[in-house]
Amino acid sequence: MTSEQPLNLDSLSASGGDRKDTPPSDTPSPKRSASDQRAPIPLSLGNPTPAGRSPQPSSGDSGLDQRVADLRREERQLKQDIETLQASYTRMMRDQVMETQRTMGRVIQESLADLEQRKQTLQLAVEQLERRQERIKAEMRTTFAGVSQDLAIRVQGFKDYLVGSLQDLATVAEQLEMPTPQAAPLLPEAVPVVDAPPSRGASPKVMDQAFAADADRIRALLDRYRTTPDYYGPPWQLRRTFEPIHAERVSKWMFEQGGRGALRSMGSRLQNILISSAVISVLCDLHGDRLRVLVLANSPERLGEWRRGLQDCLGISRGDFGADQGVVLFESAESLAQRADRFTRQGDVPLILIDEAEEQISLSVLEFPFWLAFAPDPNRPVYY
Repeated sequence: MTSEQPLNLDSLSASGGDRKDTPPSDTPSPKRSASDQRAPIPLSLGNPTPAGRSPQPSSGDSGLDQRVADLRREERQLKQDIETLQASYTRMMRDQVMETQRTMGRVIQESLADLEQRKQTLQLAVEQLERRQERIKAEMRTTFAGVSQDLAIRVQGFKDYLVGSLQDLATVAEQLEMPTPQAAPLLPEAVPVVDAPPSRGASPKVMDQAFAADADRIRALLDRYRTTPDYYGPPWQLRRTFEPIHAERVSKWMFEQGGRGALRSMGSRLQNILISSAVISVLCDLHGDRLRVLVLANSPERLGEWRRGLQDCLGISRGDFGADQGVVLFESAESLAQRADRFTRQGDVPLILIDEAEEQISLSVLEFPFWLAFAPDPNRPVYY
């Protein structure tokens, strides 16, 4: 067995105190010089350093201190890097949070603006519906009042007729001598009182000039509009409820005025448009595509009401309103007269409708065969 060898300090200092443990090698070491082959000094680990002498640091201890110092510098550098990364992360998270808050605020503002706009749109729609409801209620009141007034006028007229007839009859009875038969020749004197209404003016002659040949056909159409309204009929045919008072106005304009004259307003533009639509429907049935409707009103708002009303009553579209076909809208009577004259030269049949708001009618309009004007009724309020 090999004897235990003493620790060689020279070899330890030459390695710098930092060599790694390596397995023993079988390779023989080179021969040392005479100085290197000194006897090894045994290292005593148990003997303390003599007093008054400080231990001298070896080269291995200085390498360890350098290594420790390097590790401490690396530690400080790593701590600084960690602090820098934490500060960068905190700043990045704060920026992201602020950007997210700004984005959310912008989205919320846009959503609120959109909701506010929709709210205003809905409020406008509700206001329009409320105004339309008020107009419908006013129209219903006006229509009922108009029917009641017409009935009252008829009843009052019949009453006056009966009172006059009874007075005439009483006067004749007082002049009669009952015992004698000579009272019989006096009876024909009362006949003109009963037969007086059929002999009013020259309206039959006017009717003969305009619609006499088609009188039965026109009355049949008006009866059909009144009794069996077709709400889904073809365009240019009346699609709304037609009351007897409306049929009476149309009959008066056609058979008594010969298609040229004014009618008392119904107190509502919608009612006037309904009567005009019935006239248009009848003339379309008589003249077909040759009919040209010209509407005169003194403001775009009233012309807009005429357009919407005719579309609703006749089932026509915006394409039927043009410069040379269908319905033409005018604000001045001169332009209307020029267009009507051109239609007449082309062989078409112009129908002129004059709004109630027109205070004056140009004489150039009155030369055409068919024109209908609505005159304000001082006894009825106007709801516009």
